[in-house]
Amino acid sequence: MIHKFKKNGYNLVLDVESGTVLDTDEFVWDLLGEDGTLTGADADAVLAAHPEISAEDAQTALEEIDGMIKEDLLYTQNDASEHNPFDMRARDVKALCLHVAHDCNLRCEYCFAAQGDFKGERLLMKAETGKKAIDFVIANSGSRRNIEIDFFGGEPLMNLDAVKEILEYARSKEAESGKHFNFTLTTNGVLLNDENRAWLDEHMDNMVLSLDGREEVNDRMRKTINGKGSYALIRDDILKMAQLRDGKKDYYVRGTFTRNNLDFSNDVRFLAGEGFRSISVEPVVAEDGCGYELREEDLPEILDQYDRLAADYLKRGADEEHPDFNFFHFNLNLDAGPCVYKRLSGCGAGADYLAVTPDGDLYPCHQFVGNTDFRLGDLDSGIERTDIRDRFAQANLMEKESCRTCWARYFCGGGCHANAWNFNRDLKKPYRAACEMERCRVENALMIYAAERESE
Repeated sequence: MIHKFKKNGYNLVLDVESGTVLDTDEFVWDLLGEDGTLTGADADAVLAAHPEISAEDAQTALEEIDGMIKEDLLYTQNDASEHNPFDMRARDVKALCLHVAHDCNLRCEYCFAAQGDFKGERLLMKAETGKKAIDFVIANSGSRRNIEIDFFGGEPLMNLDAVKEILEYARSKEAESGKHFNFTLTTNGVLLNDENRAWLDEHMDNMVLSLDGREEVNDRMRKTINGKGSYALIRDDILKMAQLRDGKKDYYVRGTFTRNNLDFSNDVRFLAGEGFRSISVEPVVAEDGCGYELREEDLPEILDQYDRLAADYLKRGADEEHPDFNFFHFNLNLDAGPCVYKRLSGCGAGADYLAVTPDGDLYPCHQFVGNTDFRLGDLDSGIERTDIRDRFAQANLMEKESCRTCWARYFCGGGCHANAWNFNRDLKKPYRAACEMERCRVENALMIYAAERESE
């Protein structure tokens, strides 16, 4: 299966199974048929439509295409596309999202976590619960060596002492367990200061810093407890955190766009202009009728924004008007693509990725926390609801009907389970609008890849 598309002046061909990306001329573009056959059988007709191409050049092109087919670089066949060869149910745990705070010092209007308490009691995780979570993942990670721990909330810095104790405990267990822990912390920046910034920079492998973009955009949704905008309160401290890590350690400034700022590419540019070099701006997930939810009729504008941002992305670093930055959704490693296991299993929510509440309850991921229908068990008894775990494990890429024929399937792994459930009440039915956005982002990422390869 190949996917042909034109973007920003490039004629691009993706071989879905091998990951081959070709930037072609119009003649080769016309020769390649998406249905898995060369219109080379009709090469004379294609050649007639391209009088600028000599018979000799046409023959050379056909021979090169035939050579790529024989080398499994075009029209590649892969058994994984026809059936699911993996049992996703018996998976070792690779990552935990530790909800160290079911409380928050902001009151963001679009917060899926009900402004920090996940529709329950406001709680902070005790260090002993976090240590128990570390023991749990060590015991349930099998032969995996690298383990991911995300400190999440609410606002994790409201419970920083526990975070420190949990992290130190995990490090103390590495040698005897043969594991290595990688830590991420997500913060809204309200409690950042020089002291904790230094500690976070030393101990966190990745930092996620929440800021939506332009001040008026941020302050419309991200408000303090007293109802005021948060931008002026957090901007400088978040920027200091980002600058501390620039070029040395990973971080992302993570924003959310809503129907109120469909021109979100301007927020990405604004953040880059403010000095942030790693940026992720994500579509809001919200219920119909709230006023800021994304609607079907908004998709053309949203996709156009991604196209505009991608075109501008190629100019980054050229001058002050186009500062250098990295946009999360335009990152594709095609030279060392993900293994088939990873591509089929997606994020692994509910199987090898779990969320842990302050009380030690286990959920498939952070977005299901608070919905007791999806409570898997707890740290003491482990996974009790194996039926829920199996539902998530079986909702992998090749079990989703709409994914099996989608050219972008290996880039998203089947999409977000929470979106599928929230919008369709079916883990195997992806949220269509998210699929459209993902396909647009991937096309732009492939275009950027081809353009940068051309300039090398």
